[in-house]
Amino acid sequence: MPDIDANTASDGGDATSDTSSDPTAISRRFRGFLPVVVDVETGGFNHNTDALLEIAAQPIVMDSWGRLSPGELASTHVAPFEGANINPKALEITGIVVDHPFRNALPEREALNFIFRHVRQALRASGCQRAILVGHNAAFDLSFLNAAVTRTAHKRNPFHPFSTLDTVTLSALAFGQTVLSRSVTAAGIEWDGNEAHSAVYDTERTAELFCHIHNQWQDGGLYTASS
Repeated sequence: MPDIDANTASDGGDATSDTSSDPTAISRRFRGFLPVVVDVETGGFNHNTDALLEIAAQPIVMDSWGRLSPGELASTHVAPFEGANINPKALEITGIVVDHPFRNALPEREALNFIFRHVRQALRASGCQRAILVGHNAAFDLSFLNAAVTRTAHKRNPFHPFSTLDTVTLSALAFGQTVLSRSVTAAGIEWDGNEAHSAVYDTERTAELFCHIHNQWQDGGLYTASS
């Protein structure tokens, strides 16, 4: 599935791919909500004071058999808001070089416009009324998203303000695991530790994990806790 980067994206086109099926099937699965996997990379753990540095969003699509798959992903680097705190230890984990000349980071308002436009296109294509954030430790990602919305006084946030779908909980039920790398591996999905802690990579793996657990549950798969 091709990705959309803020520096190369156009305004046109749907955010989801052609699944050769009813594109609105998913609107009847989650109470009219469209699951959208989101991952953020930040300058720390405090959403009120620490910088939002990267964000990626990947809507989920459903085929006519009710099986889920990751849709098209959009991502962008984000310029720290004025006065934002950036913990050097956070940058050591993510590998982000904030002042790198080729980072092409967007100001928070523009970054939100780009991501939200992508999500709204997916909503229109799916017939869903609102997006619901899917994440691994989803409350963390939603808190940074909501803080950026508040700072920029953004009025067109397509996400539910507090409800989420969390793959930590789903993975604990399915595999007895809560760490993303261990959950992904338990699901039989490839994990590359060298690629981890980028918004794009973590979003892609979380989306695969979410779809895998849903599809196995739908197919009557039986899980046992892994060691």
